[in-house]
Amino acid sequence: MLERRAFLRDTITQVLLAVGAMATVSGRASALSLAYATGTGPRADKTYAIPATDGVVIDKEESVIIARFDDCAYAFSLACPHQNTALRWDASGKRFQCPKHKSRYQPSGVFIEGRATRGMDRFAVRRAADLLSVNLDALYREDKNPTEWAAAVVSLATTEK
Repeated sequence: MLERRAFLRDTITQVLLAVGAMATVSGRASALSLAYATGTGPRADKTYAIPATDGVVIDKEESVIIARFDDCAYAFSLACPHQNTALRWDASGKRFQCPKHKSRYQPSGVFIEGRATRGMDRFAVRRAADLLSVNLDALYREDKNPTEWAAAVVSLATTEK
């Protein structure tokens, strides 16, 4: 009987020590930035060819949509703002649509209707010759960064001389 009590006491002590050690380690891990904890740092800007005509190009690896419409170029997050489902381009309707809850967006990312409550998230962009340079670390939400969101567009209109 004594051996059984000693075994139980030792087992409970070891479990409590293990739980305490895990709590200490997880407390330290939660204090780390996500980039440090995952081993990734800032992402470099990525360049994309600007589509020659109105339409979209999707980079699934980076979760980026490059869109050209009405002489403007945009870079959007592929994720729907409602529940992060991958958005789709409806070429016949000239709009983006979420296949899960049917939220719809204009080619500029402006919200039309559905369960979402805001426009598509836009990356910061700039023109570099015939390329669109996308800052993958600067993603703007229409409701939280309205000024940056509105500025995240490149005009492709040519000026007459």
